[in-house]
Parts: sequence; structure tokens; C-alpha cells
Amino acid sequence: MAFVKDMLRMWAHSWKRFISIAMITLLGVAVLTGIYAGCRDAFRSTDRFFDAQGLHDVQVLSTAGLSNGDIAALRKVNGVAKVQAERSQEVTFDLDGRKSATMQEIGTNGIDQPYLQEGRMPKKAGEIAVTRKFIRDSGKRIGSRLTVTPESASSDTSDTNDTNGADGTNETSGTDEAPSFPTKLTIVGVVLDPQNLSNPDGYSAMTSFRSTATTDYTFFAPSDGVTGILYTSATLLVKGAAAESTFDESYENTVKQVTDRIDGTVKTDRQKARRQELLDAGNRKIADARAEADKKFADAQSQIDANRQQFNQQVDQIVSMQAGAAAAGAAANGANAGAAAAAGATTPQLDETTRETMRETIIAASPELTQAKQQLDQAQSQLNEQKASTEQTLKTKENELKTSIPQVRWYVQDRQSLGGFSALKSDLDSIQSLGNAFPIVFLLVAVMMSLTAMARMVEEDRSLIGTYVGLGYGRLAVASRYLLFALLACLIGGGLGLIAGFLGIPAFLLVVLQGMYVMPGLRLEYDWLYGSLGIALFVVGVLAATIYACVQEMRQTPAALMRPKAPRAGSRILLERIRPVWNRIGFLGKVTARNIFRFKSRLIMTVGGVAGCTALIVCGLAINDTVADLGIKQYRDIYQYDLMVVSDDSDASAMRTKVASDGRVTSSLDVRIESGDLTVAGSGDGDSGKAGSSGSESIQLVAVPEKHLSDLGEMVTLQPVSSGILGTSGVGKTGSLKLDDDGVIVAQSAASALGVKAGSKVRLTNGDGVQATAKVSAVNRNLIGSDVYVSETYYAKLFDSKDAKNTKNSKSSEDSEALTWNAMLAKLSGSDTSQTDYAESLEEDSSVMKAVSCAHMADSFKFDLMGAVVALIVALAGGLALVVLFTLANTNVSERVREMATLKVLGFFDREVHHYVNREMMILTVMGVILGLPLGRLVGGMLTMALNMPSLYFEVEVKPLSYVIAAVATMAFALLVQLFVNPVLDRIDPISSLKSVE
Repeated sequence: MAFVKDMLRMWAHSWKRFISIAMITLLGVAVLTGIYAGCRDAFRSTDRFFDAQGLHDVQVLSTAGLSNGDIAALRKVNGVAKVQAERSQEVTFDLDGRKSATMQEIGTNGIDQPYLQEGRMPKKAGEIAVTRKFIRDSGKRIGSRLTVTPESASSDTSDTNDTNGADGTNETSGTDEAPSFPTKLTIVGVVLDPQNLSNPDGYSAMTSFRSTATTDYTFFAPSDGVTGILYTSATLLVKGAAAESTFDESYENTVKQVTDRIDGTVKTDRQKARRQELLDAGNRKIADARAEADKKFADAQSQIDANRQQFNQQVDQIVSMQAGAAAAGAAANGANAGAAAAAGATTPQLDETTRETMRETIIAASPELTQAKQQLDQAQSQLNEQKASTEQTLKTKENELKTSIPQVRWYVQDRQSLGGFSALKSDLDSIQSLGNAFPIVFLLVAVMMSLTAMARMVEEDRSLIGTYVGLGYGRLAVASRYLLFALLACLIGGGLGLIAGFLGIPAFLLVVLQGMYVMPGLRLEYDWLYGSLGIALFVVGVLAATIYACVQEMRQTPAALMRPKAPRAGSRILLERIRPVWNRIGFLGKVTARNIFRFKSRLIMTVGGVAGCTALIVCGLAINDTVADLGIKQYRDIYQYDLMVVSDDSDASAMRTKVASDGRVTSSLDVRIESGDLTVAGSGDGDSGKAGSSGSESIQLVAVPEKHLSDLGEMVTLQPVSSGILGTSGVGKTGSLKLDDDGVIVAQSAASALGVKAGSKVRLTNGDGVQATAKVSAVNRNLIGSDVYVSETYYAKLFDSKDAKNTKNSKSSEDSEALTWNAMLAKLSGSDTSQTDYAESLEEDSSVMKAVSCAHMADSFKFDLMGAVVALIVALAGGLALVVLFTLANTNVSERVREMATLKVLGFFDREVHHYVNREMMILTVMGVILGLPLGRLVGGMLTMALNMPSLYFEVEVKPLSYVIAAVATMAFALLVQLFVNPVLDRIDPISSLKSVE
């Protein structure tokens, strides 16, 4: 009992050390669990939402649409739980200029169900549910009416010529195959699209740019009133996928098994079957055309024959009359009148030759008959020519049918192909990577501080330890006094850290996340396993340091322990050997130098601890500086143009005329902009059609006219880059990069995320959904957005016009060879404000779909999520620095109580004692700061390399002010600690402190 009481008294006496260890553990556990818990809560709530709304696991698209046979084949695939055939149509409407939307049929099989936020779900034809983004932009509300106009090329299955577009699997064929929706609409509800959780009032709405190939809004309509027997896509749910977290690798493996089965068998068979259906439909159309032509020709021939028969009868009648008249004249010259009368009553019989001769003579003698015969002959000749021409045309159609209908392509995609899904996943993964890296530094500092504190605590009790061991107490029993002390401090600090880590920090992060994404049903959850392991990690580290300190002392005999520890032997330091410097240092300066460099452990612990805290502050500020400069570097340095204007293909000419007539443009470059995907083509060929792998990135495909390839460098800074170390990259000379016809130039932001470099093979998907394997000729410096530049010639080589037929937003075969330049990059005159105002005015024009001012983007670019995390990290790092300095300062004082007492006996005033002690701490702090500043830049570089976010590349930037802030903050913490240490120095009693144990 006396042993326990003494242990409790010792613990109470060392309350400062207890608080230090507890605080370090609290901060470490909070950092370890907080960011992880916030991201995990977001992951779990989103996964529950996706399961509740039935977000598809797999989506199948086809360049020729999907038929009932395709849907039936997908249902038979092993591992498929549900299949839902979907119809959609693109429409346009007037909303401060022409806007586009996708009319999406609400599925009846429970897949991709919109989440109702306000009002009710549409049930009748003409009713729709819209997103909150549309409500915000349009100013409309529930009950408002809207009229839309279907786009001519809005369906994936629209006919492009006379020989395709029919559905051979159905008895009905014709123009009613493509989906068609009502055009008079009434808004009855506001919904959240599960495929896109972006908050329309958050960061995405302010800084993202959606290119022309995507629609502005999505309208959800019921099946009632929707016509068309061909489907735009098919969405699938995979058996067992709902039981896995959609963000885990196990989910991806489950889905991949099904996509591999579709790619392996169903895809190839149905592509061939669908093309054969189109061929059969084309052959039927040709056969129908032949039958119809034959009928028309037969009717025409019958009419000609009837007219010719009538003509012949008329001529024969004249021939008979002339022959009768001739016979009557001959009889009049005969014997008697009776014979003449008898002869006049009888028509003479003429042979065929004579009759034909008379017919020709009669026709030749009559202009009317001659004209009638010529008309009949001409009509017959024309009919014969039409027959021959029609037959030749039909035979040509038959011969060209196979070549005119392209090979049908299926595209099998998973959730990774959804831009909203991949953006959310990448954001959370990147923030979680920070949460995994920073606790390592906290743990190292905690172990160092614990070793320092516990070593001093054990050393102070040397004589007591020797006494207990001499009395027969086991070394383990004696060591338990300190082990339990450290364990209790870790448990209390860890418990408080769990509260902060699973409640405080996640609540803070989720507030920021909800400003970027809409996540219904979000709640905070506790992870017992991760929380327990987090505390255990710090407990093990601190206890290991305590055990090491105990072992170092208890190796000695009880007699040695009961005697005071011998002072360290005097020795010269390196500075003493530099006589010119040493001789000019005062007495107290020499004492300070010896105290700093002779006690190596204190030097290492103090400098290391301060350097670690300073490095964390610099690292956080480095990330903040890097993010803050992204917009300025991208929109003022890399993008040399001031304005990007995008229009629909049909309005491209009007858009260019409008911009040219305004007189604001000093130079411009016409380009074509499409939204697409870039996938690493390392597994399988480029035509595999599978764009849903993890190595996929949404891109903005920019095609440049062949005659103006050299002008691209005037609008965009072209600098080749190569991967560097520690967050750096090698940047080539400006202007040394040229776009040619041998490959594409890929933006650094996309290349770094996918590991693409010059010479790599990638799979590109253009705005029509056509895929092709392309060579990367170079990687261009780019920080925001994922631009891929391609020449007009190489674009045509990649995306053959035959492949582009029958695809969404495709051009007709006659126009497919010439690209429509639907965008313009322009340099403007005037100030930044006037340029921004001009871009806003352009968006009100009906021919302009989107106008982006680089000046506005540079000023408005923000990254709230990263900024919030950085602020959190800097605050925690500052707290850790304060705790570390407090621990080191108190340990320093406790080690040197006799020294301080001696100084007081020698006549030092309290202020002089303060200066004597604090000067050493300040010098050590300065040394730690000097070491921590470059260390922070090093750690910051490594962390930013791990932040692979969609369309963003973090080019590490640390401003001089950030170094100053980190240094000043650390020094301020050191001065603050002095305010707590000075009273301790004042309370040192020289008499009691100088008493000898012996």
C-alpha cells in the first residue's frame, strides 16, 4: 500500500509531464482518426445513397442503339442482377440564350432513380422533375411550364442515311425508332441526380467548365408519353455489388468480373447481330423500294400501252377508210352499178406489208399523228431509262450497304466513367492520403517527447528506484510506476483524441464537403477497430520509449542508483577549437555554447522536435500556397488567350460573326472542343470499348486546324514537362513544343494522374463516343483542366467518319470529313473587368453556348476543401509545437535545478537566470526552425505528389512569406512557453536544491 501511495504522489508531482504526454497523444490520435473518419463517413453515406437510389454498376452504350435482343442478352449474363433499358433525348430551350438538356426516362426497374428533394415525382406525360441547378439558373419553380425543341441529332439512334437506322428485331420500322419525349413540359419536382452529386452552389459550380458535347441540364420524365422502340443505353446492377463499398477494391473486382464477361462473349455477338439487323433492315428497304419501283413502272407501262393501242386503232381506222375508198373507185369503172354497190359494201383485205406501208404513209402525212407517235416513243424510252437507272441504283445500294453501315461498337462502362462519382472519390482519396501521412510525424514527435520526459522522470527517481530494488522490489514492479503513468496519460489523451477525431474534425470536414457535394443521409459514425488501433499505436510508441528509459537506469546496481548521478565529464566542443571566434565570445556565451553541444540527447530532442513541428506548419502552408497559385498560373501564365467562346455546331458560324463584329478581339484561333475520356491503353487494344477502368480521366479534346497549328503556341504556353522528385517537375523551354500530326499533346494534370509520358499509348474517346488508340507525342505543362490537343489531320485519322456515324451529336456522312470549328480562343483588348463583362454579355447571345473569361477564372478560382484541410493541419501542427516546446522547456529546467540554484547563490537575479536558461532554448529553437523549413518543403513536395485529383496538378509552391510565418509562429510559441517556465525558475529554492543526498 505504501508503494502505491508513493506512486500516486509521484504521479501528482509530475502532472506537467502527464499533461504533455496526454496532449501529444490527443493531437496525434485526433489527426490519425479525424481526417480518416470524415472521409469514411462521406464514403459510407454516399455508398448508402447509391444503393438506395440503385446507381448502376455497369452501363452499356452502343453506336447503333440497343434493341430488345441486346437487353435480353444482357439479362442472361452470369452475375447480372437487374437490367434496365433506358431512353433519352437531347432537347434545347431558351434560357437567356439557347440551352440544352437531356430528357431522361425514369427507369421502371429501380436503377438510377432520382432522389426527390422537393415536390413530387412526375407520373403523367408532360410532367418532369428538374435538378436544383436548373431551378437556380432559370428562376423557375414547381408548377412552371417549359417548352423544349428536340435536337435533330439528339438520339444515338437517329437515321443518317436511307440504308440504316431500322430495327430488324421488330415488325415496326421507320422513323419512330428513336426515343421521343413530349415538348410541352410542367415542372412537378426538384430532384438530385445520383450520377452527379455536385452542389450547384459550391466549388464545382464556380470553377468547372463543361464543354460543348455535354448538355447543361437533365430533365427526368416518366415513361408515359415517351415513344420509340430503340434504347439509348442499358444500365445493370451486379449481384453482390451492393454488399461491398462502392469505393473499395472488392467492389471494383466484383463489377469487373461481369464487365469482362460482357466484353468476352455478349459484346462481340450482339455487335455482329445488331449490324446484321441493320443490314437486313437496309436490304428490306431496298427490296421494298424495288417492289414499289416495279409497281410504278408497271403502271406507267400499262398507261403507255393503252395510249399506243388507242393510237394504233385510230391509224388502222384511217387505213381501212382509205382502202375502202380505193376499192369503191375501181368498181365504178366496171360493168354495172350493181357490182359497184356490192363492192362498196365490202372492205378489201390488205396484206400486212401493204397495211404497214399505208400506216407509215398516213402517219407521215399527218403532223398530229407524227407528234403523237413521237410522244409515245419518247415516253417508252424514258420509262426504259428510268427502269435501268433505278435498277442500277438499287444494285449499287446493295453493293454499298455493307460498307455504308459501320461496325457496331459497344462501350461497357462502370461507375468510374461517371464524372461526379470519380470526382468525389478522388477528392476524398486525396484528403485521406493527407490524413495518412501527417500522423506519422505526430507519432515520431510523440515518441521523442515521451522518451525525453520519461527519461528525466526516471532519472529524478534514481535514488528511490535504488531504494526499492534494495528492499527487494522487482525491477518490473518498480518500472510499472512509470509504465502505468505513461499508459494512463496515453489512454486519457487518446480518449479525448477519439472524441475530437470522430466528432470534431469530421464535423468540420463534412461541413466543407457538403459545400461541394450533396450527400443525403450524412451522419457521423465511430469505428471501434480503427479508433482502438489509433490509441494502441501511440500507447506502443510511448510505452516503448518509457521501457527504454527504465532499462537504461535499472541496469545499474541498487548502490549505484542510490548515489547521485555523476556529472558529465568536461570536454571541448568544436567551437572552442576555432580560436578567433571562441576568444571573442563572453563568459556566459561560452557556457551557453558548452551546454548546448555537450548534451547531445537534449540537443537532438529539442532540435528534432522543433524541426518536426516547423516542418508540419511549412507543409500545410506549402499546400495552401500551391492551391492558391493554381488559378493565377493556369489562367494568366499557361493560357495566353483571354476568352474562350463555345457554340453548338449549328451556331458556330453565327458565333464567330458575332465575336468579330464586336471589335474586341485582337487575335483569335478557331478550334473544335469536345468532352471525352482518356484511358491508359495498357491492357487490351484501343478498340476494346471499355472506358470504365481506374485509369481513366475526363478530358477536353481540342482539335486545331491544320493550317493554324503554329498559332496554338500563341494562345497556349506549350512547355514540355518531365516528372521530377519531391513534387517538382522538369519544365522545358517555352515554345520548344509543337503540335504535329504524329500524336497528341496531353495536359500534365491528366498525365500525372494516369502515369502517362511522351511515347505512351492511350485510348481517346471523342465527343461522339468513338474510341481510338493514340500516341502521346508530348506532355504539356498544365495545372487545371485536362486538355488534350490534336491536329485536324490526326483527329481524322483517329476517329474515322464511318465510326462516327449513328453516334450521339454526329454529323452527316457528307460533312464528316470537315470538322466544325465550334469554339474560339481569343485575345481581347481592355482591362480584366471589361473582359469579364464582355464574356458575360456573350453568354446572353443565342449563338453562344459558353463564354469563359480567363481573367475571371484566375480571380475566382478557389479550392475550399483543400484550404479547410490545410487550416486544420496548420492549427494542429501549431498546437503540437506548443506542447513540444513546453515539454522540452520543463524537462530542461528539471534537469538543471542544482545549476539554477547555484547561479542564484552566486548572485544572479531572477531576470538573469531567465535569460541564461531561455537563451539556450531560443538558440535550440532557431536551430530547429532552420532545419524544419527545408524539411517542410521536402514533406510538402512528397504530399502534393500524392494528391492525384481529377483535372488538377499541384505544382509545389512555397512563398517566402510562408517560411516567415512558420518561423515566426514557432518562435512565438517558444516565447509563450517562456512565460510558463519563468515562474518555475523563480520558485527554485537554492538551499533545498543544493542539498546532497549523501
